[in-house]
Amino acid sequence: MPALTSLPCSTWSRTAADAVSSALAAAVFAFLDVADVLLCLVYGVLDGILEDSPVGCYCHRSYDSAAVAMEDEEVSDTLYVRRSAFRDALTGLLRRLVVRRRGAPEKSEPCKGRSPRWSDCGCASCGAWRGNDGGRLHFVVKEPAPKDAAGTQSGSDHEHSTDDAAIFIHGFTSSSSFWAETVFSMLSCRLFAVDLLGFGKSPKPANCMYRLKDHVEAIERSLVELLDLSSFHLVSHSMGCIIALALAARYPTRVKSITLVAPSVDRVRCLQPYFLPCEQKASQVALSRLAEKKLWPPLLFGSAVMSWYEHIGRTVCFFVCKNHLVWEWLFKLLTRKRDVDFRVRDLTKHTHHSAWHTMHNVICGGAGLQDRNLEAVEAAGIPVQVIHGVKDQVVSVECSHHLKAKLPRAEVRLMGGCDHTTVVLGREKGFVEELRAFWSRSASRYDHGAQANGC
Repeated sequence: MPALTSLPCSTWSRTAADAVSSALAAAVFAFLDVADVLLCLVYGVLDGILEDSPVGCYCHRSYDSAAVAMEDEEVSDTLYVRRSAFRDALTGLLRRLVVRRRGAPEKSEPCKGRSPRWSDCGCASCGAWRGNDGGRLHFVVKEPAPKDAAGTQSGSDHEHSTDDAAIFIHGFTSSSSFWAETVFSMLSCRLFAVDLLGFGKSPKPANCMYRLKDHVEAIERSLVELLDLSSFHLVSHSMGCIIALALAARYPTRVKSITLVAPSVDRVRCLQPYFLPCEQKASQVALSRLAEKKLWPPLLFGSAVMSWYEHIGRTVCFFVCKNHLVWEWLFKLLTRKRDVDFRVRDLTKHTHHSAWHTMHNVICGGAGLQDRNLEAVEAAGIPVQVIHGVKDQVVSVECSHHLKAKLPRAEVRLMGGCDHTTVVLGREKGFVEELRAFWSRSASRYDHGAQANGC
């Protein structure tokens, strides 16, 4: 009788572990489905009591009707369609039990209005933007170092003109501090680090949809138009790269160069064969792949919770962001430091409304809008530099390779031993040297193009 074959012990153990992990994940996310639906009811009641004009959630809204009402392709369907059979059944039951339904979303033009909500922080720091006329973004400015009596630059940065300007754009749940507190002191040209709409010290209106064009137009009216910047470099990190490319597509003759650091631009295609069509919308692929419902690693689990569950995410922001002064006090007490590290401080400098809509409308919804921006940048011949850490677990290094396929002339630099943030933080001097060299190479190309265009 032939001996029965069996799987190797290691393969069997791995298969069993995967099965247990999948079952546990299914149970955890089913629990979160229930919790989110119950929280929907709780917040519906509290908003009705505590707010004069409640901002409705997306649990009972139809994307098709909302899109028609707003006539806006930049509102991502992932706000409305986050499919789970269990959740859909619970939501349907709740819909039958609760007579009152929330209305269609308000139009987001202009991005002004109610804030803070009762679940947002209303401290002096978080509310300072309400006295800002015109709703302009907060930004940090560093002017060039003064020249000495001989007319030469008093500093070490001689590789490019001090008349140059550069706009630095941060990533998700970050702020201008990511750049201003790290690399600004090493550069001598005119520098601007902006707090994106809804983050840092910038306005956080509660009736704004935080679309890609909202972010671009906010930078446009706060910097480009206000200061009449005729030419500038763009430097961006992570999600900020999506916004930088959209800004460059709007001002192709003004942008001298683009530096994309850990670019969260082509993340959908880097997770599927580039040449294969996808039946799903790019936004849906982005949500399902980039916020996959897994328990491990913790960063992915946190991303899934904050991306799929609107009300659980709002609850997390209520406890963390609204009470950030308490957490900062505890942090200083435990570390025995007078100041809180900017990376810790920035994590709380937003509202749930701004973070939730930016995640869906820029990171997910922006996936379907990037091709035309990349094509505009390539057609304009704008020099592009991509810097990516090989150990980046947030944005795969493959994304930069696929970005290179859309921008063949782009320079791609892969940094060994660096992850999503240490590609800049911890190696500021090396990053600045790369930036200076790239700006110098780009200057001659820009000047030649400006002369050809009669500028």
